Amino acid sequence: MLNILVLCTGNSCRSIMLEAILNHYGAGRVRAVSAGSQPAGYVHPLSLETLAQHGIVPENPKSQSWDEFTNHPLDMVITVCNDAAGETCPVFIGAPLHLHWGVPDPAKGTKADFEAVFQTLKRRAQALLALGQSDLTYEQCQSLGQD
Repeated sequence: MLNILVLCTGNSCRSIMLEAILNHYGAGRVRAVSAGSQPAGYVHPLSLETLAQHGIVPENPKSQSWDEFTNHPLDMVITVCNDAAGETCPVFIGAPLHLHWGVPDPAKGTKADFEAVFQTLKRRAQALLALGQSDLTYEQCQSLGQD
């Protein structure tokens, strides 16, 4: 099983959506969790609404600090916003692969903005999940975030 941590600054929209998408489409092959460097303390309702419209029900969505995961072995860390990509991340156990898949922040936007972010994250997640274990190189995985 591939253990993935999805990071964003506030952990209320993008990281929550990618966590749920990876767990849904990963169907037991992946265990994704999400966190933020400065967690907002809530999950944006439009994130949950957008996921529900696509038949995805997050297991236990919550906005939490990345400090919660410094002692959990990880295979991959994916940042989804520019702020988190530029921050110095804590050291995570297992020397995980660090990727940046930046997408615009829909938090102050419309339902259409959430849908656009969802579609981008879904496309990237499905491409990642289609790779075999031997294809999980930095170059291969990072290229998935270049669309």
